[in-house]
This record gives sequence, C-alpha cells and structure tokens, in this order.
Amino acid sequence: WQRTVFAGHGLSIMASALLPLRVPVRASRRSGRQTGLTLVELMLVIALLGVLLALALPMWKSHRDRALQRQAAQELGAMSAVLAQYRLDNQGSPASLAAVGMAGRLDPWKRPYVYYNLETGTPSEARKNRSLTPVNSDFDLYSLGPDGQSERALTAAASQDDVVRANNGRFIGVASGFTD
Repeated sequence: WQRTVFAGHGLSIMASALLPLRVPVRASRRSGRQTGLTLVELMLVIALLGVLLALALPMWKSHRDRALQRQAAQELGAMSAVLAQYRLDNQGSPASLAAVGMAGRLDPWKRPYVYYNLETGTPSEARKNRSLTPVNSDFDLYSLGPDGQSERALTAAASQDDVVRANNGRFIGVASGFTD
C-alpha cells in the first residue's frame, strides 16, 4: 500500500515511509514456555568467569605488591633524608626514630620500620650483602616487606622482599634488586 502523500517541487514521500517499521516476530517452538538460559549455558558462563578471574587475580596481586614496595621505598627515602639532616646537624645519627619525630611510623604492610644506629650499635647486627659485609656504615633503615620476616643477610630467602636502604642511601629498594 503505497500512496503519494506529498508531491510537488520534484519531491514525493510515500505513505509506507511514514508508517513505523514492523518486524515479524516468530513464535516460540514450544508455546507457553518462557525463554532464558539453560543450566548448561549458565554453567559455561560461570566457568568462563572463573577462568578470567584465575588469570586476572595474580596479575592484580603482583601489581599491588609492586605499588606497596614503591610506596615503602619512597617513605624510606624521605625518612633517610631526615635522618641524614639530623646526622649533619648533630654530628651523629639519632639513637632511635623517636629522636627525629618518626616513632611508630608504619610501612605499607602496617608494621613498624626498622632502624638501627651502626655508630653506637654492634656491627654484627648490621644488614649484610652476599659477602657478609655491612651494606651501610651510618645506619640501617628498612621495612620487613610483605612477609614480615627478615634476616641480617640481604641474600637470605626471608630478606628478599624487604625494602632496604643500602650503600649509605645510594640504593633504596627491594633487597632482591640490590647488587653490591
């Protein structure tokens, strides 16, 4: 059914163009039954989501750990600068972090930072490299890292994730990245 509605000036619009488009809808094969997902389709979707989650979760955890390690390194850098300034002003390192107003400072894993004054302490308590020589000559400052465990030697398995200050502040980062 087409009929010209408007004609003139070389323009014509057909009535069929003005009517809404109707799409035929096919009835369900089983009339009276609602359509939806079958149990098999639902299980496939859940399995696919499980696989995607299993792939994404370790990557997210690794990214989160690196971000926390960077945060700890930045905080150690700032604390090291304050301790170095104290050392210049007072001709020696402070006895504790409390002397410079940093008592109770927590790392990103909610544990206190570890400070050890090497000028007044015993050398056997110092953090050590693979040759078992101290990595600092003024003071040690470090975070125990995600596992909360540490050994004096940076090469020990428990120390590999520690965030440390070494070479008198020339290196601040994860212990596994330190090369002497």
